[in-house]
Amino acid sequence: VQLQASGGGLVQAGGSLRLSCAASGGTFSNTLMAWFRQAPGKEREFVGRISRSGGITSYADSVKGRFTVSRDNAKNTVSLQMNSLKPEDTAVYYCAADPTRWSTRASEYDYWGQGTLVTVSS
Repeated sequence: VQLQASGGGLVQAGGSLRLSCAASGGTFSNTLMAWFRQAPGKEREFVGRISRSGGITSYADSVKGRFTVSRDNAKNTVSLQMNSLKPEDTAVYYCAADPTRWSTRASEYDYWGQGTLVTVSS
């Protein structure tokens, strides 16, 4: 599975941004998807994940109520809608995929996008 993330950029605190991740090379509808992020000097952390059908999602406490993960299996894409952004959301955001493990731990995902930088100014 190849993943290509896009949509990052510079936004003011309180603003919104939408990230997208395009998948190819696999059966997307059978793939569990997640978003992680990594701030400078910090470990990669879980942001949110979505089930194969899109019917189940879960989020890190730090983004719950502000971020929404969605997917379009017809277009082989997963998105991360980020609202009410805060400076502490600044990080490189990665999409990740795995056919069987629906984990919140980065080490359990086999496939990764290249990352897209989100910078939130105060």
